[in-house]
Order: sequence, then structure tokens, then C-alpha cells
Amino acid sequence: MEMVTKRELNQRTAAVLDQVTDADDVVVTERGKPRWRVSTIRDPDTALGRLEREGRYTPPASEPAPWPRSPGGRAYTAAEADALLDEMRGDH
Repeated sequence: MEMVTKRELNQRTAAVLDQVTDADDVVVTERGKPRWRVSTIRDPDTALGRLEREGRYTPPASEPAPWPRSPGGRAYTAAEADALLDEMRGDH
């Protein structure tokens, strides 16, 4: 990553912009502190594309895991389910 001063950018704009590539940005400093970053436009630069490039988003798998054929766990009768609901509601 190249670093240039604000004055250098002002006086040699074309030369500084020539240093900007797809793989390399240019950081502009003011009084020795980084203030701005000059980079190329990357198409398509959508919000999701930017988040993926930054490592903050992972797209979903193209082949999702299949649903289980039969869910595990105990099978309740209608009477047992009603009793559990009554207990949860406090109607007992």
C-alpha cells in the first residue's frame, strides 16, 4: 500500500492516481497521519459483495443440508400435549 501526502496528491494528482491498482490502494496522509484511501471501483460493488470481501458475510451454500426424514424425540398423544399446554398456561 502506497502512502502519499496531501500536498503530493494536490501537486501530482495524475502520477498518484497511476499508482492505484486493483490490488493496491493509495493512502493519503495529512500531517503524517493517514486520512484518506484512494482505491479503484470494483464492479459489482454491492453491499453484500463488499461485506463478503471484508470477510463479514458468507453466502449460503448452494446445496443446503436436507431435512431429516423423521424428526427425533418422543411422540406425544393429543391428551399429553393438552396436559403440557395446560401446565404451561397455569390452568391446572
